[in-house]
Amino acid sequence: MTDLRLALETSGSVGSVAVADATGVRARRFLTERHRHAQVLPATIDAVLAEVGAAWSDLSAVAVGVGPGSFTGVRVAAATANGIAHALGCPVWPVSSLAAAALASEALPGSTGPWPVDHGGAAPGRRRVLFDARGDRLFTAVYDVGADALVEVEAPSFARLSEVLTRPAADVFCGDGAVRHRDVLEGTGSRVLDPPAGVPTADGVLAVWARCPGEPMEAGTWAPSYLRETGAVRARNRT
Repeated sequence: MTDLRLALETSGSVGSVAVADATGVRARRFLTERHRHAQVLPATIDAVLAEVGAAWSDLSAVAVGVGPGSFTGVRVAAATANGIAHALGCPVWPVSSLAAAALASEALPGSTGPWPVDHGGAAPGRRRVLFDARGDRLFTAVYDVGADALVEVEAPSFARLSEVLTRPAADVFCGDGAVRHRDVLEGTGSRVLDPPAGVPTADGVLAVWARCPGEPMEAGTWAPSYLRETGAVRARNRT
């Protein structure tokens, strides 16, 4: 089996693994227990490979959601992707988890996955993704989504809700941060999409890769995107 690609995304509460070839996604699994992503990820990769009759050695590349999001989740996917790439001598494609979330509607049509709501898709246009970072804090970026393109309009950043509200409007908002602050956003006349729109998934990672291939990286030569210091770093800096 040639050109078999593995995608990992564990930056959010729902993690996922997918494998794809030139025809598209062949198999996927969702990780619904947030605090067990590290424990179940290797077995989940085994499961998706077994579903398509492939072995680890058949992988030609790994794509990974690099955050922002859960520090632990981002590190889990990054370490796993680097480990696989190092062992197999294959490249890694780091993809922003915010970008993956922006393409969730295209990557997961219908109600695929552990979500009770059929989001019904989203029209092409400018989407602001908001990831909840507790309180009124958010990770955010804006993407212009066309039929076959994805353009970064506003780079990923860490901001408070009040700051986001002063920035240029988007056609729709999505992500768990948008859902959390739905009342405020809809009070401004904005539209908020329900999950799985705005959820970073392995399918979304593959969709970004297909639209914006970027440059492959060697294992260990790239770093996750945290957008803010970890708690340990903040504590060390206070001493």
